[in-house]
Amino acid sequence: MNPARAVVVGIEGERLSENERRLFCEFPPAGFILFQRNCVSRPQLRALVAELKELFEDRWVPVLIDHEGGRVQRMRPPVWRNHPPAGRIGALDAGQRETAVRLWASLLAADLADVGIDVDCAPVLDIRRPETTGAIGDRALSDDPQTVASLGRAFIATMLDHGVAPVIKHLPGHGRARVDSHELLPRLAVPADELATFDFLPFVQCADRAPFAMTAHIVFEALDADRPATESAAVIREIIRERIGFRGILFSDDLGMKALSGPVDERAMRALAAGVDLPLHCSGDFGEMRAILTSVPVMPEPRFALLQDLRPVAVPSAPDGERLTAQLDRLLASHA
Repeated sequence: MNPARAVVVGIEGERLSENERRLFCEFPPAGFILFQRNCVSRPQLRALVAELKELFEDRWVPVLIDHEGGRVQRMRPPVWRNHPPAGRIGALDAGQRETAVRLWASLLAADLADVGIDVDCAPVLDIRRPETTGAIGDRALSDDPQTVASLGRAFIATMLDHGVAPVIKHLPGHGRARVDSHELLPRLAVPADELATFDFLPFVQCADRAPFAMTAHIVFEALDADRPATESAAVIREIIRERIGFRGILFSDDLGMKALSGPVDERAMRALAAGVDLPLHCSGDFGEMRAILTSVPVMPEPRFALLQDLRPVAVPSAPDGERLTAQLDRLLASHA
């Protein structure tokens, strides 16, 4: 029997509280997402991840984290390496980029595999533009769609080779947003054909390689003038699923962002109704978590089966981090 509720949740602290444990045993989430507040040391984080997975030993329990490098890196120094942002990788000469992105992805994956985390909310496939909000900024690989696509494919393949499943984001494209969706709802008045030939391109070229993807909290007026992509059946069905061709498990961006409105449980239900597989609730707020977990349905069996099938294959040996770091540092120094 599939007991997994159709949501991924955060937790409050460095280990599960008794209240969280009781809630999750009664209303099991499909998975968990961790943040800096949950990552204190390697032994602590290994123990926490093991504790989360042991809650439901009869199934795969995906544990997600945002580990992009640069500003968005939940596992931070001095315990973990300080990784460069995507923009530094994409700024390298054409002959160096693929080597660099594979080194970079290997190092990110090694950090996660070492503590048992098996899903990384990366790569960002949004295309940088002059007007791009600073919330994306150097998280974008490039201002060229084909460069973003080719580096995205290399990143995805490398992550999977190291036993970590990547999440492409933010579909169908966040690069044109001028405001931060953590604070406001971006609205884009861009013709559909322009979006298709520019913004969608990296997602189209990576859709059949990525097991997971994440939606954007953005209104694309040419696609659905009334609802952000996360809550739009038209955008999810006609653009993300059909035009872009993504068939894997679709996460929402964080339900707690101010781009969305209403109680968090209603936000989750609207995302599910639109076609999101697993909304993300990231704050760790216990009251909100309870409201969501007691409201959302169990995952539909075909989607739950797909989630289980997408479990990455664990890799027994870790790469030589010092050697890879030295190689990546040399490439980046050559472009300093």
